[in-house]
Amino acid sequence: MVAPEKLSTDRFLDGKVMLQQPESGYRAGIDPVLLAAAVPAAGGEKVLDLGCGVGAAALCLAARVADVVVEGVDIQSNLVRLARENAGLSGLAARARFQSADILTLSLGQIFDHVMANPPYVANGAGTVSPDPAKALANMEGEAVVTDWIAAALAHVVDGGSITFIHRYDRREEVVAGLSPACGDIVSFPLWADPGRKRAKRVIVHARKGGDGPPRESDGLVLHGDDGSYTSETEAILRDAAALTL
Repeated sequence: MVAPEKLSTDRFLDGKVMLQQPESGYRAGIDPVLLAAAVPAAGGEKVLDLGCGVGAAALCLAARVADVVVEGVDIQSNLVRLARENAGLSGLAARARFQSADILTLSLGQIFDHVMANPPYVANGAGTVSPDPAKALANMEGEAVVTDWIAAALAHVVDGGSITFIHRYDRREEVVAGLSPACGDIVSFPLWADPGRKRAKRVIVHARKGGDGPPRESDGLVLHGDDGSYTSETEAILRDAAALTL
């Protein structure tokens, strides 16, 4: 008999979003919250979340933007089940839908105003594979590499719509290069770990399909102050569901 999965229930956006997630393996942290904050969605628009996991980014976006509709896909069916339950726990089931799907064969039969993604950060073969299968799937690229995630995003976003990725800062050029042939107005937005802006582990890359503006790197966001606590700007995003201006 397989032992039941041990879950924790965690509060995001100061309790606006409630997430059940496995106690072991990959666990949603601040990355999906920052990703959702960077999507320029308006009420009545549709947003696709690629690699939605337990629904963190999708539900944070739905909580921040009234009347936005989000759809999430993930290859791990157990996480999709939790995402559906989390939508109910958060009072967002009417505007948040989730399904199990593979990025490599994704064909949803509809297009979206915006697409966001939090793909695996580690390039295939570039690091040690976690012994936890769920964590390995979340953290390290498998058959689907970053260009496949970009292709799936481009195939499902309307012309003029936005694509927003969060990724490792040292791989930002790969994401920009993958988006560039079909997109413009590309912004790389570093997430700085320290007030001196010397270290950034993550970057948000935002683009507009069919845009013609040149790529640029923004000043980004400083996550922590000198004492290691979150800056007021970061707290406003993580607690008060503030939008992130790129």
